[in-house]
Amino acid sequence: MDASNYFIPAFALCVGLAVKLPALVREWRDPLVRSVCLVIALGGAGFVLAAPTTIAAVNEATGIPNFSGPLVYANVSAFSASCLLLIVHWRGGPPAYVRRISRRWQLAYFLVITTLVVLFALGDAPVDRLTDFDTYYATTPFIREMIVLYLLAHMTAALVTTVLCRRWARQVHGWLRAGLWILVVGWLLNLSFSSLKLAAVGARWAGRDWDQLSTSLAPLVSAVGAFCAVVGFLLPLVGPWLVSAGRAVTAYRRLGPLWRELCGASPRTPLAMTIPWYSSPHMRLTCREAGIQDGLSLVRASLDDDVRSRAQRAAEAAGHSGEEAAYIGRAAMIAAAAVATRRDAPGEALCSPEDSEVPSTRGALLGVSNALRTSPIVAAVREDPVASPAEDGEKSPT
Repeated sequence: MDASNYFIPAFALCVGLAVKLPALVREWRDPLVRSVCLVIALGGAGFVLAAPTTIAAVNEATGIPNFSGPLVYANVSAFSASCLLLIVHWRGGPPAYVRRISRRWQLAYFLVITTLVVLFALGDAPVDRLTDFDTYYATTPFIREMIVLYLLAHMTAALVTTVLCRRWARQVHGWLRAGLWILVVGWLLNLSFSSLKLAAVGARWAGRDWDQLSTSLAPLVSAVGAFCAVVGFLLPLVGPWLVSAGRAVTAYRRLGPLWRELCGASPRTPLAMTIPWYSSPHMRLTCREAGIQDGLSLVRASLDDDVRSRAQRAAEAAGHSGEEAAYIGRAAMIAAAAVATRRDAPGEALCSPEDSEVPSTRGALLGVSNALRTSPIVAAVREDPVASPAEDGEKSPT
């Protein structure tokens, strides 16, 4: 495989790790957070270490032929153990039970990694192999056992994690359920990776050449599995945020007409603070709402409740519902006040804040903003605040 096929999945895993790093900094004592970050970090490291260019560099730097072999195998085994620990901590349970199961898996895979190193030291692998180490040394004493041990350890973790995720997915709902089912797919792909490798090794034992299963197909399957793992682990965290961010973006855009109306009332007074380009949708929405409230304060002295009531009656006569008519009335009142303020003639307040029905909640602001954009009654008031909106409403129903 091309080196990019290793580094692209590694980059995807690094992105996933970057998403989780703030949580790790805040909650580094939480074993679940640490487990998630460890899984993603070891997964990314595995792809980097398994890349042919990395293998060649490591072998040359150490001066030991095929030193990358046990290094990659040890990383894969550590990754397998970390995935099992993640599922144990993620699912939870009595603390004593979680600690006991975690220690057992840790001990088991520590022994696996130690045995891998010992077997490599006992074996003889003098010829560097960048892509086909598994099959080239499939019949070499001790190296053969090392290869089979790492594959079986990986298959065990993949199978156990698949079963645990599948059982858990049936008991939960929402984003967690979706993430778990994606993890099931990812771990089935990891199981396929080990199975393909083991099939190629077994073929060598039988005197056949199925090396393409190990050198071409297995890494591709592993790359897809890694992507599924990242999505599965992050979806329960990122999914709700994406929905919330989407709603914030929608609300931000829908509040645009109201914000621009109030900005036009007093161009010399900025209604929104400067925020960095990388600010979250929620921060942008908060700033826009704050600017709108500042703008309403600027035009409050020119708010005329008579304009509101006339526009509302006109909207009701045009067939709008009571809520829609109320929004149109408030929008007309704000539009007229903006025109008056723009003409530097605020005068005395024509209604008290309590009587003016100035929108304050987000829902009310959205309704008023929509009326400012779509209602002919509001447009007529904006053009001529003195004219009767009832007449305009009868001629131009919305």
